[in-house]
Amino acid sequence: MAVFWSLAVLMYYGASSLRQVLASQFETLREPLIASFPKLPVVGVQLSGAFLIGVVVFAGGMILIQRWQDRPKTADLLIETETELRKVTWPTSQEVFNASLVVVVCVVALMGFLAGSDWVLAQVTNVLLFGSSS
Repeated sequence: MAVFWSLAVLMYYGASSLRQVLASQFETLREPLIASFPKLPVVGVQLSGAFLIGVVVFAGGMILIQRWQDRPKTADLLIETETELRKVTWPTSQEVFNASLVVVVCVVALMGFLAGSDWVLAQVTNVLLFGSSS
């Protein structure tokens, strides 16, 4: 169910962005379709061509999402994923802190080693090529 609503939010964002782009790019899609009825009462949005295209894209996308989720293979995959996620033991905050500390220390140590190796190799190269270190 969370997958459906996550995709629904993304579909809404895409449709509303499409409406805004269409309204800004095309003058004819920005104008209200009915001059005496400039805004929809509940949502307060202008009934324009851009709005209708956005609604059609949103509705079509929601239908496609629903059909995709109703496929047996997809539904089984989502059920199995949810079952596996319920088995996961999530780390405590202390474990996360300790693991992060190990990663940071290793990165700093590797950075120091690579910087030192680079400096030593630069000195050796200068001696070999130019006969003196500078």
